[in-house]
Formats: sequence, structure tokens, C-alpha cells
Amino acid sequence: MEGPAAARHPDAAEPAASDPAASEPAAAEPAAPNAAAAPDRETGTRALLAELGTAMIATGQPVQEIEEELAEVSARLGYPDVQSAVGPTGLMLTLTPGGPSTYRAAAAGLRLHQAASVRLIRHQLLQGELTIAAARDELAATARRPVQQPPWLVALAWPVLAVGIALILQPGWANVAAAAVCALVVLALVQLAGRYEVVKALLPTLAAFAVSLVVFGAANAGLLEGPLRTVLPPLAVLLPGALVVNGMSELAAGHMQAGSARLTYGLAQLGLFALGLLMATALLRVPTETLINLRVDEIGWAAAPVGLLLVGASICLMEGVPLRLQGWVLLVLSLAFGAQLAGQELGTVALGGFFGAVAASLGASIVELRHPLLPRLVLFLPAFWLLVPGSLGLVGVTELAAGRESVTDVALGLLGVAIAISLGLLVGSSVGRALRGRFAAPVDPSAPRPT
Repeated sequence: MEGPAAARHPDAAEPAASDPAASEPAAAEPAAPNAAAAPDRETGTRALLAELGTAMIATGQPVQEIEEELAEVSARLGYPDVQSAVGPTGLMLTLTPGGPSTYRAAAAGLRLHQAASVRLIRHQLLQGELTIAAARDELAATARRPVQQPPWLVALAWPVLAVGIALILQPGWANVAAAAVCALVVLALVQLAGRYEVVKALLPTLAAFAVSLVVFGAANAGLLEGPLRTVLPPLAVLLPGALVVNGMSELAAGHMQAGSARLTYGLAQLGLFALGLLMATALLRVPTETLINLRVDEIGWAAAPVGLLLVGASICLMEGVPLRLQGWVLLVLSLAFGAQLAGQELGTVALGGFFGAVAASLGASIVELRHPLLPRLVLFLPAFWLLVPGSLGLVGVTELAAGRESVTDVALGLLGVAIAISLGLLVGSSVGRALRGRFAAPVDPSAPRPT
């Protein structure tokens, strides 16, 4: 991806044309030293904040957090009256009320190693360690920075992740093996989607269709039980659970446009996955009795901790998470998983999602508070991906289409889990912000501002 280019503002003054009637050259008056510097700095600051904001959108942050953190950086740069309107695909920003504004569209999603760099740039701007020009150069370089691991090792992480999730959701030996094989099929489709637009547009349906053919075909042949849960691990990377929960959290925070757009898009993607699954079951003439939420447990208690370790390691490998962060990622992931299990034992799936979201969000905030250079978002997102209700949603929609559940039951179940996780995120992030305001080292007001 090409680095951001500085756009010329339409209100910029054009050089004055010479007067043809002038007979003698006029004496040049000395210009005030700050006359041109102030507009140039304002334009550069506005462009930097727009680039930083769209990079934060690409990392997957909710829009309410982006607006708050952009305001902190802008105040540090000398513009405390900044106004921004952030959406899922871009933002509008102005430094002063009634002043010039900038719109910038967000690029494609960033990986976690790039998200760590974006967070570091924001921290350095707050500490006055980067100039405006240097920060813009760093953001441009971050967008182009690839994963350091070789491609074959990143590809190997796909079946490892599917195996880890299968050990948690459906710990049967045949189910785990089927998940690993189907993950390679999904990886091949993802690589094709990078080359062909038609495959990219139909990726959810194609992936669900291909995986369902393999899994339900094996189930018809008597090779495995519980095929509906076995379909989920290979598709977990593509499921739109994060979109659904982020949309709910944005709606709860009062961002109606961003929240409703993200929620609608996530539910539409979920429907495309369910369509592919149902097409495969119809083609194979799978009995309705097979489409049940059956859990197989052949491996025992060791499956969950081993699966959790594999999930954390594979996400770190796929996303290029730096080695210094991987232990902290596993710690937050374990806290979230433990809290989720405790909530499910005490109550329901929704209560488990709430406890897990609070633990993930608050745990990541506390780690960042103690170690400011460890980005909260990078520590939190892997746990978030484990908590999101995308898999539950796919199961619910499939059972609905198969006629096993009523529309009301499925809708209330999905809504309850999404709301519970969203509330957990809001509670955890709110407590984390309160702790940061109380215990974080304040920015030195006497430090020079970035120029």
C-alpha cells in the first residue's frame, strides 16, 4: 500500500501574479517569521491526525475510543478544540471550530504488529518524542511493513489455530483432524480472494460451502459426530463476531451511524456464511437431526488449556506479534478464557461473555498502565476474537434455517450475547480509563510540543 500523500488544501493562497503596470520593482518587505509557519504547521497537524485516526480505524478500534485518543494527541500538539467525526470507513477532522477540515478514508485492516507500531507512534507523540513530519513518515512505513515470519510459517498457523479452537469447542479426535484439513481449504480460498474480486465478494459463502461439504460428508460417512460445531473452527478467522460486538459497543456509546452500519454489515456477513452451510447440507441431503448443537468430548480436561495455548501462539504468528508481547497476549487471553468459563458455570453463555470481556479489556488496560509501551489493543484483540459470538451466531442462524429454532429464540439469544460482551467491553474500558487517569504518569506540560 502506498504511503499517505499530503493533500493540498483548497484554501491555500496562490502566489500573487506580478502587476504588468508596475514600472519599478517594489522593495520587498521582511515577512514575519511565523506568518507562513503557522498555516504550514496547522496543515501538517491536521494531516497527521487524519492519518493517525484512519490507521486506528484499520486496527479495529471502536470509534468512541478513536475520537477520545485523537483529542488527547491534538491537545498535546497545541489544538485542544479539535472536532472529529469517525466512522468505520473514514473520518472527518478539523482543528478549530469553523476552520478547514480534512476527510480521509481508512485503508485495509492492519495486522497486530502494525497496530503495535500505530500505538507506539501515538505514545511518542504524547511524550514529544516525534516531530509531526517524522510521525507521518512512521505511519506510512507502518502501513507497508510486512509480517517478519516466512510465508510458509504464517500459512502453518491457519490449521494450528483451527485445531486450537476445535480443542475448545469440539474436542474429538476426528473433529480436530477435520478442522485442520478444512483450514487449509479456507487458506486457499483466502489466497484466491486476494487475486480475484469475485472470490473476494463471495468468500464467506464459498468458505462455508467448501468446509461444510467436507465436514458433513465425513459425518454422512460415519467418520465423525457433531458436524455443526466442527464447521466453526476453520471458519473462525473469517466470522464477523468482532463486527457485531463492536457495532453494539458503538451503539451503546451513542455512535448510532457507525454502530448501526457495522452491526448491519456483520449480520449480513453472518447470513452469507449460513447460506453456504445450508447449500452444502442441501446438496448432501443432510438430515435435519444432524444440524444440532452437539458437543463431543473425547480428549478430556487437557483439551481446553492446550487449545488455548495453540490459539494464542497461532494468532501471534499470523499477525506478526513481536516476541516481547507474546507472553502478555497469552496472559490476557488466559484471563479472558478463565473469566468466561466462570461466568458460564455461574449462569449463562451471556454472563460468561460479559465476565470474559471485562477481564480482557481491563487486564489489557492494567498491563498497558504498568508498561506504557505494551499496546492495550494488541493485548486485547486476541482475547476479543475468542469471545466474540460469531460462532454462536452461525449455529443459531443455521438451526433457524433448518427449522429447529424460532426466530424469536435465535434473535434474543444472539442479541443477549452481543449485548453482554459489549457491556463487558464498556465496563472494562471505562474502569481502565479511570485507572489510567489516576495512576498514569502525567504528560509534562513544559515539554516542547512536536513540530
